[in-house]
Amino acid sequence: MATPELCVRVDLAERGYDIEIGSGRLATSGAFVASRCQATHAVVITDTNLKSTHAAAVVASLEAAGLRVDQVVLEPGESTKSIAQADQLWRAMLEFGTDRKSIVAAVGGGVVGDLAGFIAATYARGISFVQFPTTLLAQVDSSVGGKVGVNLPGAKNMVGAFWQPHGVVIDIDALLTLPDREYRSGLAEVVKYGVILDEPFFEFLLGHVDAINARQTDVLANIVARCCQLKADVVQADEREETGIRAVLNYGHTFCHALETVTGYGTFLHGEAVAIGMLCASRLAESLGRIDATTTQRQHDLLSALHLPVAVPDLDRQQLLDAMQHDKKTVGGRLRFVLPTRIGHVELVDDVASDLARAAFDG
Repeated sequence: MATPELCVRVDLAERGYDIEIGSGRLATSGAFVASRCQATHAVVITDTNLKSTHAAAVVASLEAAGLRVDQVVLEPGESTKSIAQADQLWRAMLEFGTDRKSIVAAVGGGVVGDLAGFIAATYARGISFVQFPTTLLAQVDSSVGGKVGVNLPGAKNMVGAFWQPHGVVIDIDALLTLPDREYRSGLAEVVKYGVILDEPFFEFLLGHVDAINARQTDVLANIVARCCQLKADVVQADEREETGIRAVLNYGHTFCHALETVTGYGTFLHGEAVAIGMLCASRLAESLGRIDATTTQRQHDLLSALHLPVAVPDLDRQQLLDAMQHDKKTVGGRLRFVLPTRIGHVELVDDVASDLARAAFDG
């Protein structure tokens, strides 16, 4: 079936922007930028895996639209999202003559988008940027909502800003080139949206497992659009995470970030850790009497059907617990978790006992 052309609006008044979704969109990126930014110069930030493919398409389209284009190519991987790398990028921006008529174009996955957005937010006290997410995880989650930042050695995403893009261009065709593991990593965040906000969407995923595993682009376009709409709704209600509403997007992430931190950001892809973290959070909700075992099992079954990891590795549980103490949702040393009450609804739960949190790692 033909891939639909879809648009989701993130309505944030003067900071609002469009998310355009379809096939072949990277090749028309120059027109998208020209229609939204009064830019004469673009700095394309990408990684070595994409330099000659997706990034090349964006560079060519931007140049065809009359922009002067510079490019920075990073090493892929979570370790790139660091203060040291940010420093190198700031220096490169200076050498390029970047100014307020420049834009940053992020072409890549969540690491590229988070780091490039952080550079845009901080260079010259903030310049425009546009997201061209090429992984499923970035398309449905990290490219939308304006959270940008870098990691510290002991805590993920601890240094950053809220900096909304001028637009997001999602090319569904990019998903066809993803390595299988990267593709499945993004599916964890897709499942998350169903668990936290939309039970009918969760049921849709259950009913379309074969199409999802086969990467049918018509199904994927609708999945990406629904996830973007759900996230846009949350961001519009709580852009800067001030009311607690936006915290629901962090379902499973307290456990996830602990796994990533203890393993040095190199063992798990983010979505793989999210999948494990969601099941940990669901088991914790079970132990608190908030849900029954069936709710956890339904998540387990869908994640397994999508070939995502579901078991916590053999790691020191106290180390994992200590890492959770650095989570941004921790207040006054008290652990706080996003926990389900049913499929389609979660709540922020304060002051969870450490022994229960530690036990949730053991399913």
